[in-house]
Amino acid sequence: MNDTIDVTVNGERRAVARGATLLELLRTLELDPRVVVVEHNRAIVRRPKLGDVTVAPGDAIELVHFVGGG
Repeated sequence: MNDTIDVTVNGERRAVARGATLLELLRTLELDPRVVVVEHNRAIVRRPKLGDVTVAPGDAIELVHFVGGG
C-alpha cells in the first residue's frame, strides 16, 4: 500500500501523506493557517474546519497567502 496520494496544489501535482488533513498539509508546507485561505475542490474551507477535511487522491487545493503591507 502506498503511503502517499497525489493532489493538485495551486496547479502543481504534489504527493501528500495518505489520510492527511488540510491543516496537516499547511503544516507540511510551513504555512500559517491564520494567513492562508484554502479552497478545496472549488469550495472555501473555513479555518476551524481545516483539521476535519481529509484530502483524497485527485483533489484540487488552492492556497492564497496574505501578505501585509501598505
